[in-house]
Amino acid sequence: MKNIALCLIVFVLLSCKQKNSVNQPAIDEQIITQYIADNKLDAKATGTGLYYVITNAGTGSQPNINSNVTVKYKGYLSNGSVFDQSTNNGISFSLASVIKGWQEGIPLFKKGGKGILLIPSELGYGNVSQGTIPENSVLIFDIELIDVK
Repeated sequence: MKNIALCLIVFVLLSCKQKNSVNQPAIDEQIITQYIADNKLDAKATGTGLYYVITNAGTGSQPNINSNVTVKYKGYLSNGSVFDQSTNNGISFSLASVIKGWQEGIPLFKKGGKGILLIPSELGYGNVSQGTIPENSVLIFDIELIDVK
């Protein structure tokens, strides 16, 4: 009986290890680089998994993690399905209160700047689904930094 229980414990532990052996950062990297290639983007990597494209650098001040910003955005998945977007007036928020991908990516723009953030799941919602966003999703945002305070 003890052997059966021991075998069951080993099986459960190995099953858990197999589930956790997925290399999500590598999967996200592949999705992002394929999206960049398919859309012929001139994207730069930050080294954390985040990629960005600046289409208009802007001329105003540049935010930091303690800034309050107003951003016009459209968020979509790599398959093109839109999960959220702001009005033309954008939304205002503290950078400290949003996902890590925005905390890192939005300070790359100056006020008036526009571009794209390609955010790996680790810097988004990770392995948790959020509304219509499935777990482990790469997030893509068209960004316009309207204001910085």
